[in-house]
Amino acid sequence: MSDEIFQVGAIVIYFVVMLAIGFYAYKKTDSHEDYLLAGRKLPPGVAALSAGASDMSGWIMLGLPGAIFAFGLIEAWIAIGLTIGAYLNWKFVAPRLRAYTERSRNSITVPSFFENRLRDKSRVLRVASGVVILVFFTFYVASMMVAGGVFFEQSFGSTYLTGMLIVAGVTLAYTLFGGFLGASLTDVVQGMIMLIALVLLPVMAVVATGGLGPTVDELNRVAPNNLSLLGGEALTGATIVAIISALSWGLGYFGQPHIIVRFMALRDVQAVKPARRIGLTWMIVSLLGAVGGGLAGVAYFSSQGIELGDPETVMLLLAQTLLHPLVAGLVLAAVLAAIMSTVSSQLIVCSSVLVEDLYKVVAKKEPSSRFLVTMGRVCVLVVAAIGVFIALDPGGTILELVGFAWAGFGAAFGPLVLLSLFWRTLTNWGALSGMIVGAATVFIWDALGFELYEIIPGFIASLVVTVAVSLATYRANAEVTEEFDDTVAMTASVPTVKVSKK
Repeated sequence: MSDEIFQVGAIVIYFVVMLAIGFYAYKKTDSHEDYLLAGRKLPPGVAALSAGASDMSGWIMLGLPGAIFAFGLIEAWIAIGLTIGAYLNWKFVAPRLRAYTERSRNSITVPSFFENRLRDKSRVLRVASGVVILVFFTFYVASMMVAGGVFFEQSFGSTYLTGMLIVAGVTLAYTLFGGFLGASLTDVVQGMIMLIALVLLPVMAVVATGGLGPTVDELNRVAPNNLSLLGGEALTGATIVAIISALSWGLGYFGQPHIIVRFMALRDVQAVKPARRIGLTWMIVSLLGAVGGGLAGVAYFSSQGIELGDPETVMLLLAQTLLHPLVAGLVLAAVLAAIMSTVSSQLIVCSSVLVEDLYKVVAKKEPSSRFLVTMGRVCVLVVAAIGVFIALDPGGTILELVGFAWAGFGAAFGPLVLLSLFWRTLTNWGALSGMIVGAATVFIWDALGFELYEIIPGFIASLVVTVAVSLATYRANAEVTEEFDDTVAMTASVPTVKVSKK
């Protein structure tokens, strides 16, 4: 039996399991809230692994190891920044957001929470938030479709288009019917597969190179600067900018809709703490594995005299070279898991925006729950089709595509989420102004080609504008103040910023 048959067999088994979970979730999904938020009943472990798997996406199996392979440990600053950001997000945002979204008229989407929290009767904030989500998720979904096409192209010699369509089709199938619960449960399985692969491959590569000592020696021989967090360079202005840019990825966590919606779906506020511990453990081990895989790949392939055409395929080639074909197939499934877990989460968020935050705003009467579920599935199909269309002609690396979308959400929503949770004086006009400025800054900064990561100027501009406009337009609202104080009391262990009323 050829190696490829083993590997294809493992991928087929993986696909079948994903579809079976999607069918199970379909049988458990009865209402519109079930489809979009799993009825707010996610246990800590499911929420944690789902948030982690949908967060890391294909870049942890392809983009990050590839960057480490090409440039060394200097690229690990991204992982450090992400770990810090994820901890702060779980520690401060998760409990407050879980409590506040339910207290504020049971908001089940991020845009609806902004509208309810700020009592925006114009509905402009909700619609604008939905549009921003759709715009940046088109880039994010497309980046994952690109990753799927690259995966099949490199692993099985198929065409890019065929691989992309296979990934899109299977992900669409279990997301279309299983909804948020299907996406979350498949995320758990995908997260565990990713973890095993990210631990296994670096270890196997080190063993195959002769052990830890020979691996380090080979790294130093090939590229002495690979093991330096500064890249072996003096601490110049350019190096500092690169490090700050990498660390600033952590800022993005506060504004990622597909991640913070997991906080909203937790069964209660008390579930946040165990979920944080599970999620951060998974994340730290996975990131260490991705970094280790990139470095170990340099040593192994150098010792074997093998040159990689595309650094982002280092984990794929390690699996195919070092492991039994069946096990290699399961590792390849881990790459698919990283890609598909993110796509499914993003499709659900886009569907929720189209139905809950755009359609319901213009609907003349309240539609039935059954109709909304059906419409949600149609919207998943539409968004997936748009993502496939964009991915037909990809531009840039996977990491670059993900980085742009990540910056967009971080700048547009990050300051708004934090201020809505911890600042009484926030207003709807301040929120709207800051969100638009943050998103626009990311587009402009990226187009101008500055070295500093666009999330930094975007986040700062959004924060400054939001605060300035809010201070200028604030009017006391007893209902909003009572709701804010109730939420603070529900999450008393979380500190809040107190600002005197005007």
